[in-house]
Amino acid sequence: MMDTRKSPQGAINLAAGEANVAPEAIDKTANAADRAAGRVLAINPGTTSTKFGILTRASEELTRNIHHGDDEILRFRGRPMLDRLEYRAELIEKALAEAGFTSKGQGPKGRGDERQKNETWEAVAGRGGILPPMECGTYLVDDAMVAELRAARRGEHASNLGAVLALRFAQAAGVNAYIVDPVTVDEWQPCARLSGSPLVGRSFIGHALNTKAVARRYGRGFGRSYASLRLIVIHMGSGITVSAHRDGRMIDSNSIEEGPFGPDRTGSLPVRALIKLSSTMTAQELDRHLFGDGGLYAYLGTRDLIEVERRMDTGDQEAAAVFEAMIYQIAKEAGAMAAVLEGKVDAVLVTGGMAHSARAVGRLRGYVEWIAPVTVFPGEDELRALAEGVFRVLDGEEPARRVKTGS
Repeated sequence: MMDTRKSPQGAINLAAGEANVAPEAIDKTANAADRAAGRVLAINPGTTSTKFGILTRASEELTRNIHHGDDEILRFRGRPMLDRLEYRAELIEKALAEAGFTSKGQGPKGRGDERQKNETWEAVAGRGGILPPMECGTYLVDDAMVAELRAARRGEHASNLGAVLALRFAQAAGVNAYIVDPVTVDEWQPCARLSGSPLVGRSFIGHALNTKAVARRYGRGFGRSYASLRLIVIHMGSGITVSAHRDGRMIDSNSIEEGPFGPDRTGSLPVRALIKLSSTMTAQELDRHLFGDGGLYAYLGTRDLIEVERRMDTGDQEAAAVFEAMIYQIAKEAGAMAAVLEGKVDAVLVTGGMAHSARAVGRLRGYVEWIAPVTVFPGEDELRALAEGVFRVLDGEEPARRVKTGS
């Protein structure tokens, strides 16, 4: 069924992925009083969860984390990621309604502020998906972006839902939708792009949003700019990204196809063994094994680190060995990033969902604290990072960018 609504971004047929963006839609600003009270709906879809929040420039009015179990993963297995759009949108709408908000942004009745009861979002922000390599920044969701995400030429990933979910809610409210620092932010130095074969290049796909947000947050805490720091940032979530930062740029890292294994991704594999394995599976089956059924899940049948640690506490030696191997591989990648920074590192920052594990952090600290002092930021700050990127555009601090496709 066609779902067409009018907004400053024009009309979009979400089923076909067509959006018509009016030139005057970009860089809308409000007066100072309205800006101070303005709210952004931020949406961060992941493989096993959809996080969203209502944020102002100074605070968070609401945050929710909707978990998606194995039943959902099985229900949508083998289908395009954007097939989950309506399913996840309805879950967000339900959670908003339970908190007293409409999908347009009107707040709970009885709050005593008539303006906030009736206002809509100032904008909607979504996590950026697998788009062409791009600079960091805030990007307007437009025709080209939706078409690129629907085509999924660079791969299917839950983050591909972010822009289209944001657009769906933005249309209902009559405002713009944006993404911020998508997973394909690529600031690598030139030497990092050579793989060893001219037939296969390297490019970044990873956790740029949280990685750069945590780096900026660390700098603010010490009264230093992000650009003045030399950092290693270890993001440990459903995927693992270990990156080197210098001069305000992420100059190298592992990508989604490389590096340590994680909860359900294999990371790097021996090439000849992978060639042999490819002869026993279809391309789709192999892709699923590498990016959904690998890692902890392949060895132990669970993606849940809490469950792995529970087994370890009961004396499960296999669980202990797999856990140790994962931390060992993460530490090796951090050592490689120390070499990228020529041993001159101000801090090692550890973040992501697995950073809540005292056992994982403690073991990792033992491997890497010789490099530089270790600071831990458990979980992720991506909803705040999404909102801040949008507020920078709305306040005229930086322009809204547009995605360049076809590369």
